[in-house]
Amino acid sequence: MLGNAPPAGGYGNDHANTLPVWLQDAGYYTAHLGKYLNGYGRSDPTEVPPGYDEWRGSVDPTTYRFYDYTLNENGRLTTYGTYQTDLYARKAARVIRQRARSEQPFFLWVAFLAPHSGRLREPDDPAGQPMPVPAPRHQDAFDSEPLPKPPGFNERNVSDKPLAIRRRPLLGPERIRQVRENYRQRLESLLAVDEAVAKLVATLRRAGELGETLIIFTSDNGFFHGEHRVPSGKLLAYKPSIRVPLIIRGPGIPAGLHLGQRVANIDLAPTIVDAAGARPGRVMDGRSLLPVIAQPDTPLRRDLLVERGPGVGTFTTLRAPAYLYVEHGSGEQELYDLARDPFQLTSRHADPAYAAIKENLALRLDHLRACSGLACRVRP
Repeated sequence: MLGNAPPAGGYGNDHANTLPVWLQDAGYYTAHLGKYLNGYGRSDPTEVPPGYDEWRGSVDPTTYRFYDYTLNENGRLTTYGTYQTDLYARKAARVIRQRARSEQPFFLWVAFLAPHSGRLREPDDPAGQPMPVPAPRHQDAFDSEPLPKPPGFNERNVSDKPLAIRRRPLLGPERIRQVRENYRQRLESLLAVDEAVAKLVATLRRAGELGETLIIFTSDNGFFHGEHRVPSGKLLAYKPSIRVPLIIRGPGIPAGLHLGQRVANIDLAPTIVDAAGARPGRVMDGRSLLPVIAQPDTPLRRDLLVERGPGVGTFTTLRAPAYLYVEHGSGEQELYDLARDPFQLTSRHADPAYAAIKENLALRLDHLRACSGLACRVRP
């Protein structure tokens, strides 16, 4: 899957051999609530993907509305005016309470929209800047929060970067003000997600299920807030876009354990399959993280692949232990020595001192482009 629209990705591809199907086969009750793949509902808004006993998926294009959005609830369309995050939290808690009465194990996937931008626009939103919508109780909660300005913020010298970055102007005071407002509203929109997570944990605890439940909290992408002159958005091979949170809580996982090994979204399905004792119906490129959690000193000396394509802005990236190497569809390259340059300020792709390193990374990238299964986990 390389994009958000068929045939590169999004809804419309084969769903008959996926994680929820495997979990059903293993005896699990499966439920989905919230956002699904891009484009879901446009052709048949009442369609329920295979593998789900309970389906409450948001229908595009209303998925990106914090109010007045439509859910396909087991084949029946219902439009709601309640603030989206709050409704999802209530419905998810109801699923937990209902399933706790049964001895059958359950899998619940809750996909919030926040902190993504969406409708409705508020009167003080900057013109031309898509914004998230905080819950009314959280509006202006971060009104005085400063905008983080890491070393790469509004980067002055981008001569080492691809043309698409070099063409970007420096951010002026008004644009920075808009970026700051966007950042604050993202934080405000996440307060309702915080409350939702707390509600679900409390519901699991009251139902007597918390001690037997694996909870995975993550995201699909990061966002820019002025780094490398990029005022907003994602889909670039820089840390603000490709690095996301991953928090796991569950039986046998020590509280407060912090692991620094690099993992990726390809590891999520193997981890869930491992925890559930399910049998995957396809070769998985990732690996279960449960053995790593059980033995925190386990080294994961592997490369990770980050891709975007096809179309404008296509790139393929190798995230190695100490380097990040990018090959763009335009033919341009980037190479960052992350040990010395964690903020990706200076690309070394044209530096003769890094020629041998670049050659080695290019070979490793070629391998990952075509690998599958165990071959993707070979130590570099």
